[in-house]
Amino acid sequence: MMKAPVGGAKHHPLLFPSCSALALAAALFAPVTAHAAGTLAGSTISNTASASFDNGGGVQTIDSNRVDLRVDELLDVTVAGSTTDVPTTPGATNQVLTYRVTNTGNGPEAFALSTIANVGGDDYDPAVTQIYIDANNNGTWDPTDTLYVAGSETPLQPDASMTVFVLATTLSTATDGNRGIVTLVARAKTGTGAPGTTFAGMGEGGGDAIVGSTGADGQDNGAYRVAAATVSLVKSAVIVDPFGGAEAVPGAAITYTITATVAGSGSVSGLAINDNIPANTDYVASSITLGGSALTDANDADAANYDGTRIQVLLGTVPGGQTRTVTFKTKIKAN
Repeated sequence: MMKAPVGGAKHHPLLFPSCSALALAAALFAPVTAHAAGTLAGSTISNTASASFDNGGGVQTIDSNRVDLRVDELLDVTVAGSTTDVPTTPGATNQVLTYRVTNTGNGPEAFALSTIANVGGDDYDPAVTQIYIDANNNGTWDPTDTLYVAGSETPLQPDASMTVFVLATTLSTATDGNRGIVTLVARAKTGTGAPGTTFAGMGEGGGDAIVGSTGADGQDNGAYRVAAATVSLVKSAVIVDPFGGAEAVPGAAITYTITATVAGSGSVSGLAINDNIPANTDYVASSITLGGSALTDANDADAANYDGTRIQVLLGTVPGGQTRTVTFKTKIKAN
């Protein structure tokens, strides 16, 4: 049942009279079901005393009136960010952080969710776009999960948890290694405040609601870490002329070396090296190598091909910190 906001009231009949703290301490409690969140709100604690005596006519036993106590509702919640340093790239959208919200109070309570993306201590502020509730409880965000809308909260039972996904966009200006922190905040809809704060008549069963040690306001951080990569390309040439020298004369052979270096903690995909055969030179057939291994000119299963005007070597996905070296040969036209 949805809790009323601060200042409102739950409409429940008053079932039991209130009792003093002294009466509570003196009561012999009846057995109750134990929960991590404590005795359930609205539970009844009942006690009847008895006395036995002999007034000359034999032993007699009499009972006192019964004292009934209703357990008030304790408002408590914890938030745990279960993912941190989630890999992302500059400009990436729908990047997911995962959190676990647990009702650590002793009554059903709804919690309002919000995020803070500028808490400090990081390198950039992620742009939060949406919050989702894990509808199928598989722990993984998918578009069929429930989009969170403020005001649509439903109560979470005592000791129960829900998985919450926060989706955000990484700034296009973020660079490799940058961290972006997002805080998820869960606040009890009945009310928050300093521990011990009382909301009269707003607890489960018509009792009071009491703010617990968490302030009924839990939060925790999740973080993204940018794993970006950059590519640098260096080309060099070595000439061997027909006379054993290194002069660029007709008939001289030129060996071109192209080195692609990937830097950063991320990786690049679809990396390809293309080089047009220079004017006034002829390509030397079957001269392409990758990492020193010969490749064919045909557009076949290996990484290279020559189409009559340029060579191409398909390198695919290359992680940061690695290099790829391609060579090929041409000959300066002699006539």
